[in-house]
Amino acid sequence: MATIVNVRPVILSAPYGGEGNAENYLHLPNKYRHCSMVEITLDNGIKGLGEGYLGVFAPEVFRSIIDLIGSSIIGENIDKGYDHILSNSKTITAYWSLQGAAQHAISAIEIALVDALSRLREIPAVELFGGKKLPFIPMYGSGGDSLHPKYMKKELEQLHKHGIKIFKIRARSNQIDKTIWTINAAKKLGIRLAVDMTQNLVIEGQSPEQVIEFCDLINKKTGDSFVFVEECLGLDKLELLPKIASKEGIFVAGGEIVTTKEELFYRIKQGYYNIVQPDASVLGGISETIDVCLFAQKHQVQPIVHSWGGAVAMMANYIAAFTTGCSLIEYPMPFFELRNTMCQLDSRIIDGKFYLKDDIGLACTLSSEIEQEFPYRQNATYNCFPYATGVQELEKSHKNWS
Repeated sequence: MATIVNVRPVILSAPYGGEGNAENYLHLPNKYRHCSMVEITLDNGIKGLGEGYLGVFAPEVFRSIIDLIGSSIIGENIDKGYDHILSNSKTITAYWSLQGAAQHAISAIEIALVDALSRLREIPAVELFGGKKLPFIPMYGSGGDSLHPKYMKKELEQLHKHGIKIFKIRARSNQIDKTIWTINAAKKLGIRLAVDMTQNLVIEGQSPEQVIEFCDLINKKTGDSFVFVEECLGLDKLELLPKIASKEGIFVAGGEIVTTKEELFYRIKQGYYNIVQPDASVLGGISETIDVCLFAQKHQVQPIVHSWGGAVAMMANYIAAFTTGCSLIEYPMPFFELRNTMCQLDSRIIDGKFYLKDDIGLACTLSSEIEQEFPYRQNATYNCFPYATGVQELEKSHKNWS
């Protein structure tokens, strides 16, 4: 018998970003960021770790939901699997949050159950889902939020060191000079560009016409096209995405904030995306992410898992990617000290490719020493509404790229 005896929310805060990073100025001025996890302990001492992305933005909400769910699943047995436990967890939150915040907590519970069950059975977590379809998956670097070329050069050097050949920057339709500068600098290293237009943080989002004009102008001035354009319309204009996704030469990516697989199924069928980006720490866990990847492949949409959390969330997403044979995965570039402290992720990158080893469980470690080193800090919460001082720094930075 392997019975759950404790469910514990764990929210840590670690140094994040660095000098010249616009995200710090806009949203994380104290240069620390939360990582919200759950630890499930079995009566035989085995512990499983899960992560939900919610704690980056609302740590106390995450903590409260985990406490609520945890009190209802203590005493459950996972010898034969965890489906019944997950179903009960969803029932606890479905009435008031079938979509949204509670799904992040459900994600953390599911991932922790996967980790615990794979450790109980002494097999890599990927084996619970049929094993790896590929020995490695190429990565793309996700960063490009520098305020000045001298910092962007460091990001490009970071990618070149790892042998990664695709670089996703953050740029909106008014950041032409920054985009052109980066394309030309990246080209010298054999690196192609994708762009995250960050419209998931905007209610009055840019229009399809602005996105198409931006892409056409960049192509005209550089001769290059983007590998993909991510989150290019705001939450108020999502139904207009097919207008862009159907245009030849533009590949629309998105879906990272969607919290149910059913909604992503709908968006895929409606032609919202050429590339869909499910996230296991948001969507309900590894199983749901696998379902979305398989559904996308059947509908000729490329799945590329989103991976911007801590080490546990990253490994959960990578397991989904290896299980379904994804052709590309995300490598988050901003410094986040907790990631490599809990899992030696960079050591698994060889010549721009990520190798999933045969570690038992998710291959992530949480110790009392780690918890003491990265205690929870109230001032590390990501503020989605940008700070005025950050907006001023961003506006001043436009002249740096001329």
